[in-house]
Amino acid sequence: MPKKILFIYYQNLKPGGVARVMINLANELCENGYNISILFLMEGEHTFYKINPKIKIHTVDSFGHWGFNKVNPVLDKYLKKFRYRYSLKKYVYDFGQWDMMNEWLKKNHSQFDTIISCWYKLSAQISVNKTIASKTLAWEHSNFEVGGKIWGNLLRPKYKNLKGIICINKASVDYYKTFNHNTFLIPNLIGEPFENLENIDFSSKKNHLIYVGRLDEDKNVSSIIDVISNIDLKDFIFKIIGEGPDLENLKRLAEDKNLQSKIIFTGQLSIDQIKNELLDSKIFLFMSKTEAFGMVLLEAMFCGNALVSYDCNYGPSDIINQNNGFLVPMNDKKKFQENLQNLINEPEVLNNLIQSSFQESFQWRKNKTFVQWDKIFNSTSR
Repeated sequence: MPKKILFIYYQNLKPGGVARVMINLANELCENGYNISILFLMEGEHTFYKINPKIKIHTVDSFGHWGFNKVNPVLDKYLKKFRYRYSLKKYVYDFGQWDMMNEWLKKNHSQFDTIISCWYKLSAQISVNKTIASKTLAWEHSNFEVGGKIWGNLLRPKYKNLKGIICINKASVDYYKTFNHNTFLIPNLIGEPFENLENIDFSSKKNHLIYVGRLDEDKNVSSIIDVISNIDLKDFIFKIIGEGPDLENLKRLAEDKNLQSKIIFTGQLSIDQIKNELLDSKIFLFMSKTEAFGMVLLEAMFCGNALVSYDCNYGPSDIINQNNGFLVPMNDKKKFQENLQNLINEPEVLNNLIQSSFQESFQWRKNKTFVQWDKIFNSTSR
């Protein structure tokens, strides 16, 4: 009898890293004989990332809860000037989503051998119900410092009731083991279209530097622009792929530094287009202020890029080593600049590094990741 696994997350209606890696894993498990279901907590056509048709989809309309429809309009009407109105409305929604998810699980949890909650709020909510918690794995995609007083300080200790906790970086494993000894380190499964890259034509690569990701303050792309404005790029250009609230500010910064001919903003691209851009490029630049994992670093490796990254909390230090790039002390722009300039100045060194980076990617392939999940499903017990 195949194991019955239920994933729980909010949506597959638009781009999102958690939805993508969840569906990558769900599809892989389905292909390997598991009976997979997904519970989405928002209604709609959940078709943004392709889901294996064998996977059963359930939905709960969390926006249909009375709290969202009756309490929040009252807050908008009578507390317009209340400083914390938006935070309070968010808590009202969270309560409604919790209430509806809990009712669904109480009716249906017996159908599943294991439940995987894919966000820390969902895990915290489930952990309060010991019966459901005893078959639930919390899959922690954010860094362990999130949550504040309610989700962190108040509810996170309830993780002791869970069947186990899956972490995507080593620092989180150390933290969560203080609550639950069944805590495991399993990197995110990268999935297609990157997994099928068995060989790369390194000679066809162009002199491109590249960044892929959201353009917001936390991703710190402005610091990358500062760095490249202070080095001799020679014939290299820098491609910035993504969208976000900092996009226009970054474009102005590039103009202020007279880098219009050296920086290309592509906007949001499809995953296949991103793969092609990474295959064309040679050096991936990353100066994020904080990460839970840094999945885009792996995608760049799978496409044969050298990595130059800040050692931010918490993901890059688990990934980057001398075989794939340079891990720069956080906020040390001078060191980042020196490493990048050296790679640009020494084509042979760079060529060797991009090839060894690609070879390093085979340590992160899905067969290694899947084995770890398979072991947990078949051996973890409370």
